[in-house]
Amino acid sequence: MARLRTFWPLSLIAASGLFGWLQSVPSLPAGHDGLCRSEVAAGVEYLVCDVPLDRTDLALRAVDGHNAPYQTFERAAESVDGRVRLIMNAGMYHEDRRPVGLAVQDGVEVSPLVRGTGSGNYSMQPNGVFFVENGRAAVLTTDAYLAAPRQPTLATQSGPMLLIDGKLHPRFIDGSDSRHVRNGVCTSADGRTVRLVLSRSPVNFWDFAVFFRDRLGCRDALFFDGKVSSLAYPDGGIAYRRDRLGPMLVVSDKTK
Repeated sequence: MARLRTFWPLSLIAASGLFGWLQSVPSLPAGHDGLCRSEVAAGVEYLVCDVPLDRTDLALRAVDGHNAPYQTFERAAESVDGRVRLIMNAGMYHEDRRPVGLAVQDGVEVSPLVRGTGSGNYSMQPNGVFFVENGRAAVLTTDAYLAAPRQPTLATQSGPMLLIDGKLHPRFIDGSDSRHVRNGVCTSADGRTVRLVLSRSPVNFWDFAVFFRDRLGCRDALFFDGKVSSLAYPDGGIAYRRDRLGPMLVVSDKTK
């Protein structure tokens, strides 16, 4: 199948280049109406992007056909059919940008699930998996994901969980001074809408999880990252990439 050319304005390409990490997270234009919106809670502004699975295609991009990580918005965009609507980093990765833990793209497992027994956020148990199966999206702890046979079209493992059945991760601390720009994911109750969230300013784990619970009404939510959190959203004029990236979620117009 021929690839449709993705249109990227020059200003967005420049902003997502080598020095994109030096910029602050851009705001949406006043009155913007699209996949993403702005919400403020406890003094922190968030970009919240609702991705309807019945009207868009959602793909994970971890490694290409040569087993090389995509690393940039542009390379990830070129790998999908249709006009790209949004790209967000989606999970932990090794120094070479290959995924840490489970990664399933286009129904093919390209990296196996791991328990995460080392150090760092990924290993702050419980960690979890975001996945799409039979047209529905979900977030589960790693143990819950393993409790039943799975055939996802898309999956990425990360950690820690932000919410587990409506409760904050037990190791989060109210008032913690560990604050970063962070991003994460949850889904609607019926699994038909994926909610991707990026804070525009530093936030701690506690407040980030509370936002998912109290403002978005999520029961289960998963942390993606807190030092390289990045977003490309052409309709809103945003191309914010802080470093070379590992796995990414790519949202595009449906082509089938």
